[in-house]
Amino acid sequence: MSTSGVRDVTGLPTYTFGHHSLMWWGTMGIIVIEGTVFVIAIGAYLYLRSLAQAWPIGAPPPDLTYGTLNTIILLLSAIPNQWTKKVAERENLKLVRIGLIVCLAFAVAFLVVRAFEFGSLNVHWDTNAYGSIVYALMVLHTTHLVTDVLDTIVLTVLMFTGPLEGKRFVDVSENSVYWWFVVGSWPFIYATVYWVPRLP
Repeated sequence: MSTSGVRDVTGLPTYTFGHHSLMWWGTMGIIVIEGTVFVIAIGAYLYLRSLAQAWPIGAPPPDLTYGTLNTIILLLSAIPNQWTKKVAERENLKLVRIGLIVCLAFAVAFLVVRAFEFGSLNVHWDTNAYGSIVYALMVLHTTHLVTDVLDTIVLTVLMFTGPLEGKRFVDVSENSVYWWFVVGSWPFIYATVYWVPRLP
């Protein structure tokens, strides 16, 4: 500290990982907001079910094949996602590049299956209240997936082309945190969309 009481901060790092990073707090804020949206949508689904004499309304329950396959893909994607987060925090460029490509492959596989999944819901968004709330849940989750895929594509391009500032590794780490949210929210949506209609 200088005699004038002003601290010299020139030696402090310009970026950091975890809760010391503003990016981490921004990611947590988005997760809280979007998590609240999912809770409200699931609550709306359960409210509509409580009002209906029969559920689902005018349609059989969604086929389990594609939804279950996507659940497996998404849960498996957590493995390379967490690995990529760790190598990003070690600032290992070569492994980060590999990890991002593997994560993208899982995400694209999920989105391809998701396209078939919409066709197996056995209802359309404008059929009735049941169709509307099922599509609302599925579109909400798909929007998060697409957003994260686009973010991962941008990060992958940056990791191959630069500029390679240290904060880019923070971006990769926080992208992985957001993917955990996408993974963690899906089992609740899957249970609501695919298994609640099968309850007596």
